[in-house]
Amino acid sequence: MTNRMISRRRLIEAAAGTLLLSGCSSQDESSTKKTKKQDKIKKADASSETKHLRDKDELYEVYDDSGIVCMYLTVSRGNSSENTDHSWTEINTYSVYDYADMGVTRYQVMGLLQPGDDKGPVAGEVGYGEEAPNATVQVRGQTSSTYTQKNYKVVLKKGKGTWRQQRAIALNKHMGEGMRFRNKMAYDLIRGIPQMMGLRTQFVHLWVCDQTEKSNDTFEDYGLFTQVEQLNKTALKAHGLDKSGHLYKVNSFDFHRFEDTIKLTDDPDYNQTAFEGMLEIKGDSDHTKLIEMLDALNDDTQKIDDVLDTYFDTENLVYWMAFQILTGNCDTQNRNCYLYSPLNSKVWYILDWDNDGMLRKFELSLTGFSDYASWERGVSNYWGNVLFNRALRSKSFRSELDSAVKDLRSYLTEERLSKMVEHYREVTEPLVFAAPDLDNLPVTKDEYEQIAAAIPSEIEENYKSFRESYKKPMPFYIGVPQIDNGKLRINWDASYDFKARDIRYTVELARDYAISDVVFKAEDVLLPEVTCDAPDTGQYFVRVRATNSDGYTQDAFDYYVTDDGKQYGMKCFYVQDGGKVVEDTYEEG
Repeated sequence: MTNRMISRRRLIEAAAGTLLLSGCSSQDESSTKKTKKQDKIKKADASSETKHLRDKDELYEVYDDSGIVCMYLTVSRGNSSENTDHSWTEINTYSVYDYADMGVTRYQVMGLLQPGDDKGPVAGEVGYGEEAPNATVQVRGQTSSTYTQKNYKVVLKKGKGTWRQQRAIALNKHMGEGMRFRNKMAYDLIRGIPQMMGLRTQFVHLWVCDQTEKSNDTFEDYGLFTQVEQLNKTALKAHGLDKSGHLYKVNSFDFHRFEDTIKLTDDPDYNQTAFEGMLEIKGDSDHTKLIEMLDALNDDTQKIDDVLDTYFDTENLVYWMAFQILTGNCDTQNRNCYLYSPLNSKVWYILDWDNDGMLRKFELSLTGFSDYASWERGVSNYWGNVLFNRALRSKSFRSELDSAVKDLRSYLTEERLSKMVEHYREVTEPLVFAAPDLDNLPVTKDEYEQIAAAIPSEIEENYKSFRESYKKPMPFYIGVPQIDNGKLRINWDASYDFKARDIRYTVELARDYAISDVVFKAEDVLLPEVTCDAPDTGQYFVRVRATNSDGYTQDAFDYYVTDDGKQYGMKCFYVQDGGKVVEDTYEEG
């Protein structure tokens, strides 16, 4: 038995009171007395604070979450009715995309969860002294489900107790980022921002005993995880929100109306699978209020300030957006957040989720990976989202956003972040640089040191990118080129400039994404369309860039994906025999 394994045998050893009405006069007696005039009741003024979300600070004071909790998980086969009749190997083999291809739901196993310390389960914790399973276990996540090291969702069965008042335990590996502490760091920062709603987190050292295929009493070391409170009805109630409200996990949704997909459940053409591809339903399933908001938001005849005042809390929007911008958490344009509305309110809120992409600018530069560049910085990152596109056109919204950015910039100081990084390193490094995590760490020890040193300064870099983004034209989409009568027609959406500066376009057609083998080029184009001679059959790339009169340039939204990341501002297409044009498409994940 190695020191990275632990034997299971070592681990299993209000009455109602009487109201006294003293001094009450009889009716006859009181009728003879003069009645004193009642002073006017003083009532508090109605406050807009009722519209704002505020977290419960006391939630975070119950437990010390600054260290590491050990969790011991014994997995075993269950039954087909609960979809738990599978092996541990099976659930760690298949991704969400494999399940989609097979047309089945994610496999699960039974589990016995026993939290404790480095010596074993601790008395008083859920599962202590038990031998029968108390939970189900499955791999969680979308793209992350394809990784070697998995994220897990452990759900304690009803009547089997809770862990810190939670039944759903999300354990995140964060395999793609080298520090392995960014998500917890984000939520710890959010705790100090009154205008944002956070979630409880905890570093976890996971040990797994696999009994799904044979008798076994040994726990294997699965390394460091970050537990993040699952945003569900239980969490809503715990944080003082309406557990009966509407709650959607944003999977791929940019606030377009999407009439073919966003429908009421009683619509004959309603397709829940397609719906949840955009918005995963976590609360009330009556989509009437959602549709009402989307109709108003996508109606250009309605003033955006009126729409925001009716259907959103601007404070919530600007602080959520300011936090993502300053931390560089770019993959939030149309996913990695939640949409929430109380049951008896029209107001919608964006709640924070999935922050392991924050403060990664320097780390990505070390790998040479090109994601999160170009327009994915500052306000332009959100220009493709209808909600923020329209909101940013409002001078008052931009003013509130600027104030929120200024406020958070003064909070997210290098000194504060440096102290936090130092603490997380002290807690997590013994696990990060040991098996099994070391074997899957995407950075070297030297790179780890460089990244840790660079993290505190990235806030200021992202602030500069934010200010710079206002100076540039906004990104736009390139249309699919068309061939007609021997001519290739290339068009695109018009760009936008916050100061209404003159915008001109440069268009390049090339045989390679480096745009070195150019077959056509047009500069100083005023209108969003050009034509040229139709090219021969083959693969082509069209790149369009917008430049304003102050000389600031912006790429198109479109990009071509390579192993090195995104090649921005271009659309790839193929010209086939007969002049047919076929667009090259890319799906996230």
